[in-house]
Amino acid sequence: MTAVLRVATYNIHKGFSQFNRRLAVHELRERLQRLDADIVFLQEVQGQHLGHARRHIHWPTQPQHEFLAEGVWEAAYGKNVVYDHGHHGNAILSRFPIAASHNQDVTHLRFERRGLLHCTLDTGGVGGTVHCVSVHLSLFGRSRRKQMEALAERLEASVPANVPLIVAGDFNDWRNRADEVLASRLGLAEVFGRARPARSFPSALPVFRLDRIYVRGFCVEACEVHHGLPWSRLSDHAPLSAALRPE
Repeated sequence: MTAVLRVATYNIHKGFSQFNRRLAVHELRERLQRLDADIVFLQEVQGQHLGHARRHIHWPTQPQHEFLAEGVWEAAYGKNVVYDHGHHGNAILSRFPIAASHNQDVTHLRFERRGLLHCTLDTGGVGGTVHCVSVHLSLFGRSRRKQMEALAERLEASVPANVPLIVAGDFNDWRNRADEVLASRLGLAEVFGRARPARSFPSALPVFRLDRIYVRGFCVEACEVHHGLPWSRLSDHAPLSAALRPE
């Protein structure tokens, strides 16, 4: 029997609960481990914040991607937003070796820095070489369209059409336009179904369909939105997870 690949995507809100009421990164690490995902796609990962480090006695000494991955996953990080006191971006955590990692700047508006973190994973007998992209797209429709075009162009140029591919993250795509590019050009399918992706925001009682998991070369065995308590105490987004079986 072919092994199942378990994946999850989560906008972690830089390790704080909704409205930044409390530092949640320690409990968040525990809950991520309980999801038992082989590959985790993360957005709004705090690589460094000197102010938080001074103000919060329990602020991790490591960058958040290293802190969350420690002892369980390998980690890759793409720095997107840089400021005087730190930076944040996307990350991918993997139980499998990360053979290659590339962060592509897809910023369209100067005040809204965005990037695509593309990793190549060697999953061995589970699915062979799998390409994974963690994305966090713009709040503005025109910018999102340009960023999805940039994503499609990169993957068309660098990933053969018959190779397994997973693209996951915070698409900010409440109008459900991502399929127009990702399905038609890259052959990707959203794990919850093309017509009605999962509601994932806000995490207490999700209304908006912002987060997605798109796959190629996999059959979807199960998928879930993890909302309500305890997740609503950890971030403003709810994480999504899926069990995938290679085709």
